[in-house]
Amino acid sequence: MPNAHIVKSYDDELRLLRDQIAQMGGLAEAQLKDAVDAVVRRDPELAERVVRADARIDALEHDVMQRTIRMLALRQPMAADLREVVSALRIAGDIERIGDYAKNIAKRVKILAQQMPVRSASAIKRMGDLVQEIIKQVLDAYVNLDTDSALEAWRRDEQVDALYNSLFRELLTYMMEDPRTITPCTHLLFIAKNIERIGDHATNVAEILFFQVRGTLLDEERPKVDSVELAAAGTTGGRA
Repeated sequence: MPNAHIVKSYDDELRLLRDQIAQMGGLAEAQLKDAVDAVVRRDPELAERVVRADARIDALEHDVMQRTIRMLALRQPMAADLREVVSALRIAGDIERIGDYAKNIAKRVKILAQQMPVRSASAIKRMGDLVQEIIKQVLDAYVNLDTDSALEAWRRDEQVDALYNSLFRELLTYMMEDPRTITPCTHLLFIAKNIERIGDHATNVAEILFFQVRGTLLDEERPKVDSVELAAAGTTGGRA
């Protein structure tokens, strides 16, 4: 834990800030789980609850923004304290985007429920479970200021990309073999892309935490698997 400050109220403010970030993260993690479950179960009611619940994450992000602005203005933090306050603001933004992507996933469930089932829904579940694990690991790392665990979660993004590329190929194959699957497969592609972007925002949080704790930027290149989207564009005559 960080060293205690002379002014107890400042420690209290920092603790409240950390608690709000952790609460936001927990809500976002639950949002992703419920959104993916709604896709797999073809459950529009659960999906609608996910859409409505996003407002709670937005409200918390607003509270974090107001708190950090007030702390910057009144406390004028320096060094590690300044990094923590600024990092909290940036992390809150990434978590809010995770909530938005989960909401986007949920919005497609109503349409999917009216289409013919596609076997790839199980692959969506595997991808969602992996990203959920990464989010949880990153959030635990934030609470414990554990940069080693954050870095481990950051490196797992490569697994998310590999799952996305595999699912992309699978869905394209279905669409070519049976035109009736084009609509549901297109929605599943958008859902998979949203999950992949959630993984990217989780790794953003890991990078921010690394800077917050160590005071230096992460100098490793972000692990990425070559996207099949670019390859597919090339095979259809798309321009680079």
